[in-house]
Amino acid sequence: MKYEFKSSFDRSVKSLPSETKQEIKELCIALIDNLSGEKELSVGMGLKNLRKNIWEIRKGSKLRILFRWRSDHVEFVLAGTHDEIKRYLQR
Repeated sequence: MKYEFKSSFDRSVKSLPSETKQEIKELCIALIDNLSGEKELSVGMGLKNLRKNIWEIRKGSKLRILFRWRSDHVEFVLAGTHDEIKRYLQR
């Protein structure tokens, strides 16, 4: 499996507090571990298919990561709140 962090993802994370950045990093690692079959998602994390190849992983109700998943390629697109993800998808 190939993983790619898009520039839009990097921009969305850049101005966040370091504590939130750490949570995002842990969430990305949990997703990679889950997709590779190494671990199950922890309690409180959710994985949801939003559209054809667009998925969301979340931790709690605030922190969400939007990514594209096509067979063996995952592109991390955006990290943010529910409203930020919703606005991105409406464009």
